[in-house]
Amino acid sequence: MEIQGGMQVKRELVIVLDFGGQYNQLVARRVRECNVYCEIYSYKTELEKIKAMNPKGIILTGGPNSCYEADSPTYSRELFEMGIPVLGLCYGAQLMMHVLGGTVARADVREYGKTEVLVDKRESRIFRDVSEKTVCWMSHFDSVFKVAPGFEVTAHTVDCPVAAAENTDAGLYAIQFHPEVLHTEEGTKMLSNFVLDVCGKRKSTLCAVGRGGLFGGCGLAVQGGRRAAYLCVRGPWVASEK
Repeated sequence: MEIQGGMQVKRELVIVLDFGGQYNQLVARRVRECNVYCEIYSYKTELEKIKAMNPKGIILTGGPNSCYEADSPTYSRELFEMGIPVLGLCYGAQLMMHVLGGTVARADVREYGKTEVLVDKRESRIFRDVSEKTVCWMSHFDSVFKVAPGFEVTAHTVDCPVAAAENTDAGLYAIQFHPEVLHTEEGTKMLSNFVLDVCGKRKSTLCAVGRGGLFGGCGLAVQGGRRAAYLCVRGPWVASEK
Protein backbone atom coordinates (compact mmCIF):
# COMPACT_ATOMS: atom_id res chain seq x y z
CA MET A 1 0.00 0.00 0.00
CA GLU A 2 1.39 3.43 -0.98
CA ILE A 3 0.36 6.96 -0.08
CA GLN A 4 -0.02 9.23 -3.13
CA GLY A 5 -1.51 12.68 -2.79
CA GLY A 6 -2.98 11.85 0.60
CA MET A 7 -4.66 8.74 -0.79
CA GLN A 8 -3.89 5.09 -0.14
CA VAL A 9 -3.05 3.17 -3.31
CA LYS A 10 -3.11 -0.61 -3.39
CA ARG A 11 -0.56 -1.73 -5.96
CA GLU A 12 0.47 -5.16 -7.13
CA LEU A 13 3.39 -5.17 -9.52
CA VAL A 14 4.22 -6.97 -12.76
CA ILE A 15 7.80 -6.43 -13.94
CA VAL A 16 8.83 -6.33 -17.61
CA LEU A 17 12.51 -7.23 -18.04
CA ASP A 18 13.87 -5.56 -21.17
CA PHE A 19 16.27 -7.59 -23.31
CA GLY A 20 16.57 -4.96 -26.02
CA GLY A 21 13.44 -5.69 -28.00
CA GLN A 22 11.61 -3.02 -29.96
CA TYR A 23 8.28 -3.79 -28.31
CA ASN A 24 9.25 -3.41 -24.63
CA GLN A 25 7.12 -0.31 -24.10
CA LEU A 26 4.24 -1.94 -25.92
CA VAL A 27 4.38 -4.99 -23.64
CA ALA A 28 4.06 -2.72 -20.61
CA ARG A 29 1.23 -0.80 -22.24
CA ARG A 30 -0.73 -3.99 -22.88
CA VAL A 31 -0.31 -5.04 -19.26
CA ARG A 32 -1.56 -1.64 -18.09
CA GLU A 33 -4.53 -1.96 -20.41
CA CYS A 34 -5.49 -4.94 -18.24
CA ASN A 35 -5.58 -2.42 -15.35
CA VAL A 36 -2.47 -4.00 -13.83
CA TYR A 37 0.44 -1.90 -12.57
CA CYS A 38 3.64 -2.52 -14.54
CA GLU A 39 7.23 -1.26 -14.57
CA ILE A 40 10.06 -1.86 -17.05
CA TYR A 41 13.58 -2.75 -15.88
CA SER A 42 16.78 -3.68 -17.69
CA TYR A 43 17.84 -7.33 -17.79
CA LYS A 44 20.90 -6.10 -15.87
CA THR A 45 18.74 -5.47 -12.79
CA GLU A 46 20.06 -7.54 -9.89
CA LEU A 47 17.99 -10.46 -8.69
CA GLU A 48 17.93 -9.18 -5.12
CA LYS A 49 16.32 -5.93 -6.27
CA ILE A 50 13.65 -7.89 -8.12
CA LYS A 51 13.00 -10.00 -5.04
CA ALA A 52 12.68 -6.87 -2.90
CA MET A 53 9.97 -5.49 -5.20
CA ASN A 54 7.95 -8.69 -4.65
CA PRO A 55 6.38 -8.76 -8.14
CA LYS A 56 3.32 -10.90 -8.80
CA GLY A 57 4.67 -11.76 -12.24
CA ILE A 58 7.61 -11.18 -14.60
CA ILE A 59 7.59 -10.81 -18.39
CA LEU A 60 10.76 -11.20 -20.46
CA THR A 61 10.75 -9.18 -23.68
CA GLY A 62 12.07 -10.02 -27.10
CA GLY A 63 15.50 -8.97 -28.31
CA PRO A 64 17.74 -8.99 -31.39
CA ASN A 65 20.36 -11.45 -30.14
CA SER A 66 20.82 -15.22 -30.13
CA CYS A 67 20.59 -16.44 -26.53
CA TYR A 68 23.19 -19.16 -27.03
CA GLU A 69 25.95 -16.71 -27.97
CA ALA A 70 28.40 -15.88 -25.21
CA ASP A 71 27.92 -12.10 -25.23
CA SER A 72 24.12 -12.11 -25.46
CA PRO A 73 21.87 -10.65 -22.74
CA THR A 74 21.01 -13.32 -20.21
CA TYR A 75 19.80 -13.91 -16.67
CA SER A 76 20.56 -16.39 -13.93
CA ARG A 77 18.62 -19.60 -13.44
CA GLU A 78 17.44 -18.33 -10.05
CA LEU A 79 15.02 -15.94 -11.77
CA PHE A 80 12.97 -18.96 -12.79
CA GLU A 81 13.17 -20.63 -9.39
CA MET A 82 11.62 -17.93 -7.18
CA GLY A 83 8.09 -19.29 -7.43
CA ILE A 84 6.97 -16.16 -9.31
CA PRO A 85 5.18 -16.70 -12.65
CA VAL A 86 7.38 -15.81 -15.63
CA LEU A 87 6.28 -15.27 -19.23
CA GLY A 88 8.98 -15.22 -21.92
CA LEU A 89 8.22 -13.57 -25.26
CA CYS A 90 10.24 -14.39 -28.39
CA TYR A 91 13.88 -13.93 -27.23
CA GLY A 92 12.61 -14.17 -23.66
CA ALA A 93 11.05 -17.55 -24.45
CA GLN A 94 14.25 -18.81 -26.06
CA LEU A 95 16.34 -17.56 -23.14
CA MET A 96 14.08 -19.38 -20.68
CA MET A 97 14.54 -22.64 -22.58
CA HIS A 98 18.29 -22.14 -22.98
CA VAL A 99 18.95 -21.32 -19.32
CA LEU A 100 16.81 -24.20 -18.06
CA GLY A 101 18.34 -26.88 -20.28
CA GLY A 102 16.46 -26.77 -23.58
CA THR A 103 17.93 -26.45 -27.07
CA VAL A 104 17.79 -23.24 -29.11
CA ALA A 105 19.42 -22.95 -32.54
CA ARG A 106 19.14 -21.21 -35.89
CA ALA A 107 15.77 -22.04 -37.45
CA ASP A 108 15.59 -23.89 -40.74
CA VAL A 109 12.98 -21.37 -41.87
CA ARG A 110 12.79 -17.83 -40.58
CA GLU A 111 9.27 -16.80 -39.60
CA TYR A 112 8.32 -13.17 -40.09
CA GLY A 113 4.87 -11.64 -40.20
CA LYS A 114 1.38 -12.95 -39.62
CA THR A 115 1.50 -16.69 -39.01
CA GLU A 116 -1.17 -19.24 -38.16
CA VAL A 117 -0.48 -20.79 -34.77
CA LEU A 118 -2.09 -24.10 -33.86
CA VAL A 119 -2.87 -24.45 -30.16
CA ASP A 120 -2.07 -28.01 -29.01
CA LYS A 121 -3.15 -27.61 -25.39
CA ARG A 122 -6.56 -25.97 -25.37
CA GLU A 123 -6.77 -26.19 -21.57
CA SER A 124 -3.61 -24.09 -21.13
CA ARG A 125 -4.30 -21.10 -18.90
CA ILE A 126 -2.46 -18.86 -21.38
CA PHE A 127 -4.74 -19.99 -24.21
CA ARG A 128 -8.02 -19.86 -22.31
CA ASP A 129 -10.76 -18.62 -24.68
CA VAL A 130 -8.23 -18.50 -27.56
CA SER A 131 -9.13 -20.15 -30.87
CA GLU A 132 -7.56 -23.48 -31.79
CA LYS A 133 -6.12 -21.78 -34.88
CA THR A 134 -5.09 -18.19 -34.26
CA VAL A 135 -3.09 -15.62 -36.24
CA CYS A 136 0.03 -14.34 -34.45
CA TRP A 137 3.00 -12.11 -35.29
CA MET A 138 6.28 -13.96 -35.66
CA SER A 139 9.73 -12.39 -35.99
CA HIS A 140 12.61 -14.76 -35.29
CA PHE A 141 15.72 -16.35 -36.80
CA ASP A 142 16.21 -18.86 -33.96
CA SER A 143 13.80 -21.49 -32.69
CA VAL A 144 13.41 -23.79 -29.71
CA PHE A 145 14.12 -27.32 -30.93
CA LYS A 146 13.95 -29.05 -27.55
CA VAL A 147 12.03 -27.73 -24.55
CA ALA A 148 13.65 -27.65 -21.12
CA PRO A 149 12.91 -30.48 -18.66
CA GLY A 150 9.46 -30.16 -17.11
CA PHE A 151 8.01 -28.22 -20.07
CA GLU A 152 5.42 -29.35 -22.58
CA VAL A 153 4.72 -27.90 -26.02
CA THR A 154 1.38 -26.08 -26.10
CA ALA A 155 1.37 -24.61 -29.63
CA HIS A 156 3.19 -24.91 -32.96
CA THR A 157 3.22 -23.63 -36.53
CA VAL A 158 4.06 -25.31 -39.83
CA ASP A 159 7.70 -24.16 -39.53
CA CYS A 160 8.08 -23.75 -35.76
CA PRO A 161 7.72 -26.91 -33.65
CA VAL A 162 7.60 -24.93 -30.40
CA ALA A 163 5.47 -21.80 -30.78
CA ALA A 164 4.61 -22.01 -27.08
CA ALA A 165 5.57 -24.18 -24.12
CA GLU A 166 4.88 -24.21 -20.41
CA ASN A 167 5.81 -25.72 -17.07
CA THR A 168 2.64 -25.14 -15.09
CA ASP A 169 4.05 -26.51 -11.83
CA ALA A 170 6.81 -23.90 -11.93
CA GLY A 171 4.58 -21.14 -13.35
CA LEU A 172 6.80 -20.72 -16.41
CA TYR A 173 5.42 -19.89 -19.86
CA ALA A 174 7.28 -19.38 -23.15
CA ILE A 175 5.74 -17.84 -26.29
CA GLN A 176 7.73 -17.58 -29.51
CA PHE A 177 5.47 -14.97 -31.09
CA HIS A 178 4.54 -11.43 -29.98
CA PRO A 179 1.15 -11.25 -28.21
CA GLU A 180 1.67 -7.54 -27.51
CA VAL A 181 1.27 -6.41 -31.13
CA LEU A 182 -2.13 -5.93 -32.73
CA HIS A 183 -1.21 -8.29 -35.58
CA THR A 184 -1.58 -11.09 -33.02
CA GLU A 185 -5.34 -11.21 -33.16
CA GLU A 186 -5.92 -12.74 -29.72
CA GLY A 187 -2.78 -11.46 -28.04
CA THR A 188 -4.65 -9.30 -25.55
CA LYS A 189 -6.46 -12.40 -24.28
CA MET A 190 -3.16 -14.22 -23.81
CA LEU A 191 -1.52 -11.40 -21.86
CA SER A 192 -4.66 -10.89 -19.80
CA ASN A 193 -4.73 -14.61 -19.03
CA PHE A 194 -1.17 -14.38 -17.74
CA VAL A 195 -1.44 -11.27 -15.58
CA LEU A 196 -4.99 -11.80 -14.28
CA ASP A 197 -5.18 -15.60 -14.11
CA VAL A 198 -1.71 -17.14 -13.89
CA CYS A 199 -0.37 -14.35 -11.67
CA GLY A 200 -3.60 -14.28 -9.67
CA LYS A 201 -3.74 -10.52 -10.11
CA ARG A 202 -6.60 -8.26 -9.21
CA LYS A 203 -7.20 -5.13 -11.20
CA SER A 204 -5.55 -2.17 -9.51
CA THR A 205 -7.75 -0.20 -7.13
CA LEU A 206 -7.15 3.34 -5.95
CA CYS A 207 -9.20 4.66 -3.06
CA ALA A 208 -9.06 7.21 -0.29
CA VAL A 209 -9.45 6.11 3.29
CA GLY A 210 -11.06 8.52 5.73
CA ARG A 211 -12.48 8.37 9.22
CA GLY A 212 -15.80 7.15 7.85
CA GLY A 213 -14.27 4.39 5.70
CA LEU A 214 -13.72 4.08 1.97
CA PHE A 215 -14.87 6.70 -0.48
CA GLY A 216 -14.14 7.72 -4.05
CA GLY A 217 -11.54 10.21 -5.17
CA CYS A 218 -9.49 11.43 -8.09
CA GLY A 219 -5.98 12.66 -8.67
CA LEU A 220 -2.69 11.50 -10.20
CA ALA A 221 -0.82 8.23 -9.93
CA VAL A 222 2.45 7.14 -11.52
CA GLN A 223 2.59 4.20 -13.91
CA GLY A 224 6.03 3.14 -15.07
CA GLY A 225 7.33 6.68 -14.77
CA ARG A 226 4.27 8.20 -16.44
CA ARG A 227 1.62 10.28 -14.79
CA ALA A 228 -1.88 8.88 -15.01
CA ALA A 229 -5.18 10.46 -14.07
CA TYR A 230 -7.49 8.24 -12.06
CA LEU A 231 -11.01 8.22 -10.75
CA CYS A 232 -12.17 5.80 -8.08
CA VAL A 233 -15.68 5.30 -6.81
CA ARG A 234 -15.68 2.12 -4.74
CA GLY A 235 -14.23 0.02 -7.54
CA PRO A 236 -11.40 -0.55 -10.03
CA TRP A 237 -9.82 2.60 -11.34
CA VAL A 238 -9.45 3.60 -14.94
CA ALA A 239 -6.26 5.42 -15.84
CA SER A 240 -5.61 7.81 -18.68
CA GLU A 241 -1.92 8.06 -19.54
CA LYS A 242 -0.50 11.51 -20.16
